[in-house]
Formats: sequence, structure tokens, C-alpha cells
Amino acid sequence: MKFNELNLIEPILRALHQEGYDTPTPIQRQAIPVVLQGKDLMGCAQTGTGKTCAFAVPILQNLYNNRANENRRRIRCLVVSPTRELAIQIQESFEAYGRYTGLKSVVIFGGVGQKPQTDAIQRGTDILIATPGRLLDLMNQGFITLRDIEYFVLDEADRMLDMGFVHDVKKIIKALPHRRQSLFFSATMPTEIVSLANTILSIPESVSVTPVSSTADTVQQFLYHTDKQNKIKLLTYILKDRGIETALVFTRTKHGADKVVRMLIKAGIRAEAIHGNKGQSARQRALSNFKDKTTHVLVATDIAARGIDIDELAWVINYDIPNIPETYVHRIGRTGRAGASGTALSFCEQEERPYIRDIEKLIRKSIPLAEHNPYSASITTAPSSAQTNAPTQGKTAYADRNSPRNENSERGNILGRGDAKPRRRWYGKRG
Repeated sequence: MKFNELNLIEPILRALHQEGYDTPTPIQRQAIPVVLQGKDLMGCAQTGTGKTCAFAVPILQNLYNNRANENRRRIRCLVVSPTRELAIQIQESFEAYGRYTGLKSVVIFGGVGQKPQTDAIQRGTDILIATPGRLLDLMNQGFITLRDIEYFVLDEADRMLDMGFVHDVKKIIKALPHRRQSLFFSATMPTEIVSLANTILSIPESVSVTPVSSTADTVQQFLYHTDKQNKIKLLTYILKDRGIETALVFTRTKHGADKVVRMLIKAGIRAEAIHGNKGQSARQRALSNFKDKTTHVLVATDIAARGIDIDELAWVINYDIPNIPETYVHRIGRTGRAGASGTALSFCEQEERPYIRDIEKLIRKSIPLAEHNPYSASITTAPSSAQTNAPTQGKTAYADRNSPRNENSERGNILGRGDAKPRRRWYGKRG
């Protein structure tokens, strides 16, 4: 089945095509028709299965087909997410899939000043993506009313329970109109979650899918513990190795991708960014330059990278650790394809260490630590036993920690080369 077989309108199909989407995932095949029919939905699915697209696309289509003839935008769709990282990703998805619909979305979350968020709300929006605490806060201040909500999505319900948000969610539900379409997603369905779903849904359809949870054996994975301020230094250090012909680097945000590109260019490394704020022609040009190796480093956000399919890609670097474990599996799955070998490096700062634990739990193995890390951060927990098992010969990323520490020998050993001869750099002139 293809997306054009799901009765989607042309503006959305065009956006999906530009995102590189052709074949829907299992949850998208099951959920999109249900939502288009106006039915409530209970989904048992983890992030990484494509569920954001599964609810965003049909909601965008329904909103587009039922636009009101009025000047002021009303909040007609509310998506509640447990974390700001996921909320941002959801909003980027709505922007990407709805770029030709004229519909507007806004994301709000705590931990930052509220004025830019309230200003955006007052300018008007069709879709609001929110974390529970900030949503209730702005409702109490009178900035937000939920009386016009037609579509309500509760995402990652079991994480809401784990994070203590259930009482906040119940308050939000009480403020919603009785007549609405509701979509409920949870990775697990314990008794408490089923009880919560029963307060939200009316005669729902059910869908259930299994997420991707394993990594290919052809991909060697290695982990660098470092500090946030040293990530760009570490990235530059690694990319100056002549053995890395091209690399796909992942950042969490569009702003972060642009910042990394600026720093790499300053270091003399040819790099381009690809993300949702880039026009389609700019994104296609960046991808073409990367494929023909005019650009050696492509820095991407997850949503923009979904259309990237390069069989010869040998290196993936997680500049930011994804907060969703399945995202890690998808990222590193872009290398080691068609029987070829690949290498995935991950830079982990202190705040990201819980994400690594979640990833290792999902893939059911430890990620080996880098034996040589010139920008190492102190580790407050015991290092993984995988550190002693990390390969030190052949196509690996690390030299023995007792090797000579001059720049050329360290950099030469990043790829397991035994020589310490300086080599001509592939990345062009400085400056």
C-alpha cells in the first residue's frame, strides 16, 4: 500500500512526497482511515513506529476540509505530550505534513519564558501541542481556552503516568468539549492506563503495532561521554580524519543543526544542514551535494532525515542523543545497509545519560565506550562492561588508551590505522 491509496488530499500527499514518504508504516495504514472517518482511536504504539504521522496527517486533512469562514483562528486541535522534546518533534511534524494546507501550529512547554508562547497563541493557531503543566498554567492565566477543540490527542500516556502527570491530564480532559474526536496512544496498557482511556474515548477503534527494537549486526556502535561545550570540538576532531569520507550527523533541533554547520565550516569542513526550515530546493541541493560528496557532512534533524536513503553511507554520528530509544535505532539504521559495514558514534553529555540507558534497554545490549576520547567527561556511574570489549583493530574507532598522545597518532588511530603519519586533509581550505 502507498500513501496515495489512503484517500489523502493533494496538499498533504505533496508534502509527504517531499518528506520522502512513500509507503505507510503499519500503524499509519491502520490509523489514518479510522481517524479520517471521525472515530475515536486507542493505539498501543511506541514512538518510532510512525504514530505522529498516523494522527497528524488525518487531523490536518479533517481540519483543512472543515475550515471555518472566519478571520480569527481558533484552537481546534490539542495534542498533549509528556516532554518538551517530543512536543517539539510533534509540532515539526505538523508543520512538515501541513505545509501546503495553510494551517498553523504552536508548541508550548515549561522551563522557558512564556511570553513568546503566549504571543504566538494570541496571533492565532489551529493546532496546539503542549506539555500538561504549561498548558494548565496558561489556561489558568486566561491565555488559552479549550472550548473550540474538535480533535484531542493524548500521546505517550504511560509516560504521563510515570512522570506524575495523570492528575493534570484529568484536569485538561474536564475542560474539553464533550463533542470531540479523541485519539489515545500508549506503549503499554496497564490497568491505570486503560481506566484513563475510558474517560477519554467513546467506542474507540483499536490499533496495535510492535516497534523496531534491534540494530543491525553490520553497524559498529561506540559511545563518547563528553561535556556539552566540548561536543563541537569532539565532532571536528573526528571529522578531520581522512578515513571519514562522508558522515550524517544528527541534532535534536533545527537551530542546533545550523549551529553545528557554522562551526564545522569555520573549522574548514564542508557541511550543510537539512531540516524543516529549509526550502525544498535547498534540501534537495544539500542532499545531492552529499550524495556526490561535494559536501562531506550532512547535519540533519530526524524528521528531515527520513527521506534520506544512501546505500554507501558508512558513518552516522549522534551529536545529540535522541530522547526516544526507537529514534536511535532508526538513525543508525541509515548505515550498514545492503550487507555493507557501518559505524555509529554517539556523543553523550551528563543530561543525556538516561537516554542511553533507555536505548540500551531497548536494543538489549550495551554500547561500547570509546577507548580514546580526547574530550572525555567524568562518569559518575560505573562504566559499561562493554568498554573492555570494544574492538581495537580493523575498522574501529578507537586506539589503545596507552598509545602516544600526539595529534597525528591519536587521529590516525581513530580508524584503527597503525600509522602516525600526517595526511593531507580532505576537507579543503581553512576559513
